[in-house]
Amino acid sequence: MTANWEKKGTNDGVLTFEISEETIKKGLDKTFNRVKGSLNVPGFRKGKVPRNVFNRMYGEAALYEDTLNDLLPTAYEQAIKEAGIEPVAQPEIDVKSMEKGQAWEIEAKVTVKPEVQLGEYKGLEVEKQEREVTDADVEENLENKRQQHAELVLKEEPAKEGDTVVIDFEGFKDGEAFEGGKGENYSLELGSNSFIPGFEEQLVGVKADDEVEVNVTFPEDYQAEDLKGQEAVFKVKVYEVKEKELPELDDEFAKDVDDEVETLDELKEKLKKQMTEAKNASADEAIEEMAIRKAVDNATIEDLPWVMVHDEVHRQMDAFLNNMQQQGISPEMYYQITGTTEEDLHKQMEKDADFRTRTNLVLEAIVEKEAFEPTEEEVENEVKTLAEDYGMEESVVRNALTPDMLKHDISLKKAIDLITSTAVEK
Repeated sequence: MTANWEKKGTNDGVLTFEISEETIKKGLDKTFNRVKGSLNVPGFRKGKVPRNVFNRMYGEAALYEDTLNDLLPTAYEQAIKEAGIEPVAQPEIDVKSMEKGQAWEIEAKVTVKPEVQLGEYKGLEVEKQEREVTDADVEENLENKRQQHAELVLKEEPAKEGDTVVIDFEGFKDGEAFEGGKGENYSLELGSNSFIPGFEEQLVGVKADDEVEVNVTFPEDYQAEDLKGQEAVFKVKVYEVKEKELPELDDEFAKDVDDEVETLDELKEKLKKQMTEAKNASADEAIEEMAIRKAVDNATIEDLPWVMVHDEVHRQMDAFLNNMQQQGISPEMYYQITGTTEEDLHKQMEKDADFRTRTNLVLEAIVEKEAFEPTEEEVENEVKTLAEDYGMEESVVRNALTPDMLKHDISLKKAIDLITSTAVEK
């Protein structure tokens, strides 16, 4: 095969190639053998019509379209390999000639992968990350757990911020009750900012059996159009005032929080270890993000094909919806629960699609420059990891992902590791 690539723009061009006479002949034979089984020709049993009779009745050209459809994918793949190009979208095919007894000439308009000029990607300076977990951090964590394990107990004293009041309430605007402004036996923690501004503050100081009026002004961005910026009065009946009773910070509390420890000191030690691991993971993630962004910013990509960004959006959408499916949530259910549409999700995924596409291109360029080549052992380990992560059989992973796809992903991880492991915190 002779393939000719003529560049027309930054990332566009025309690929011209031929399908040889020998290949065409074999393809026509295969097509004829496939279609003759459905032919009813007078004087011949079904499926037994000779080729010369078929050609006289229908003409050999009747087989051309199906034959081309069969031969084109392989011929195109061979042509792009010979031309040394990497298409990033489906080509626009134009058949230039299909003459009998001659090679078929095909022309394809192709968008190719853009060239990447790498900048610095090793030894990049990133902001230093805090990794130390102090005793004060552990104490704060313990205090949060005390709050979570607190019990609400009745009190006779006036309510203060942090207390919970059990109330009935009804809202009025211009003396008329409005829709959605009524609640009964509602537990409200004062200071939680659950209600509109000014409501909770006016309940500080109330006692059980009090009846009070709360005057408020609805925010300008309130969801109900008829209440935006409007003044209203809530009539409130107080039934109970409760305060938090915090557990003692002792060994018994420690065992209530974590049944694997016996003492408070053991709990503190375990929390410090967990918090340190979490802080290190968060720091590593931040360094990775900063370093990769710098590596991408340092690279030059003259013109990013729109189709690559578009494909990235749909890849992210598919990945997100597949993840939802694994949690038992279908796309239809997701849109219903969130009150969104497929178009909304598309717009959401568009936000960083350009950067994600550039990132992939830069990582692939680094893989090529560093000549990363995953071993068979690394491929096997990747299959095992994916199988464990997604709860699949290894055979299912192998059927879903080709060796080339697995090697590509492993190589990208190597590029990411190179960027992040050489990054310098300052």
